[in-house]
Amino acid sequence: MIKTGIGFDAHRLVKGRRLILGGVPIEHAMGLEGHSDADVLCHALADALLGAVADGDIGMHFPDTDPCWKDANSLDLLAQVVGRLKTRRARVVHVDAILMAEAPKLAPYRQAMRERLAPVLGVPVQGVSIKATTLEGMGALGRREGIAAMAVATVEVADGRLTTDARRQSGEDERLMTDDGGRTADGGRRMTDRPSCARALRRAGGRRLTEEQRTRNQERIFQRIPPCLSRFTTP
Repeated sequence: MIKTGIGFDAHRLVKGRRLILGGVPIEHAMGLEGHSDADVLCHALADALLGAVADGDIGMHFPDTDPCWKDANSLDLLAQVVGRLKTRRARVVHVDAILMAEAPKLAPYRQAMRERLAPVLGVPVQGVSIKATTLEGMGALGRREGIAAMAVATVEVADGRLTTDARRQSGEDERLMTDDGGRTADGGRRMTDRPSCARALRRAGGRRLTEEQRTRNQERIFQRIPPCLSRFTTP
C-alpha cells in the first residue's frame, strides 16, 4: 500500500548559530534558532514521514522540553523516524521538499543535501528531490527573518500488520489516552482487550467449538465493545 505524508517547519534566523540544512553546513552570517540544530529541512521530512503512517509528529517524539534533544543533530532524529517506519513495515520510496529562503542562495548546496539525506532515508539519491525558492520579498521570510521548508513523502507499507515493537508502541500510546483499569474515557473496554479468534481457539484446546460455545464467546466479545461503538453492532 502506498501512503503519502506532508510536513512543514520554519525557524527564525538569529546571530551566533550555525546554519544547517539537510545535514549540510551552509555559509551564512546567521543560523536558525531552535532546541536542536533547527534543521528545517530534516524536520519537515521527518513530519512528512510520520504523517504518512499516522504516527504523530516530531514535536511529540522529540519535544523541545526534553534536554536530551538539546542541540541534537537533526539527521539523527530523521534516522529515528525512519526506524519507526520500519517497525510498521513501511519504507521510504521518495521525498520531495522545497526550501523557502530569501538568503542565502541554496542551489549550490542542493546536491550535497540530496547525497547526505539519501542514506539516512534508505533511498537512492534519485529518490530525494530538493528545490529552493524565494518569497519575492513578501512576509517574514521575504524580510529574511527566517527559513521554512515543506516536504512530501511517499511511503510503501508492506501490509496492515504491525511488528512487535510497533504493537508495543501503539499500546503505550493508547494507555496514555485511557484511564486506569484499561477502560476508555467513556467507560468502555479497549478494543485491544477483546480476545482474538486465535486465543479463543487455543483456550478451547484446538477443538472445534459447539454452537453453544460460539454463542457464549460472541456474547462475551460484544460485552467488551465500547459503548461508543455498540450502535454499529448487534450481538
